Amino acid sequence: MAFAILCESVATSFLKASEGFTKPLQTIIFVVAMSASFYLLTHAIKVIPIGIAYAIWSAVGIVLISLIGYFVYKQTLDLPAILGIVLIVIGVIVINVSRNQPPIKILLKSNLYFV
Repeated sequence: MAFAILCESVATSFLKASEGFTKPLQTIIFVVAMSASFYLLTHAIKVIPIGIAYAIWSAVGIVLISLIGYFVYKQTLDLPAILGIVLIVIGVIVINVSRNQPPIKILLKSNLYFV
């Protein structure tokens, strides 16, 4: 799951860098990274319910891409955006704390650390 999220964040940052798919190298990196992200997500949903997996994947991706936007693209976040991101993080924590198995056990069961 972690690698799926990382690939999604790389893909999204290269989506911005591709400038509307006008830069071939950035476009190729976007397509490869997004494809890898979905491929890895398919492995995660073998052991994590799809709704939970997608919620975590998209939520953590939002946080990471917001940080990339801030540090790489010098985009600012206003107070409502920051509060929204904090609520997203709280939501992911609640999902993980309320699950029957700790996230590390799920990660080990899915063999995603080798994928």
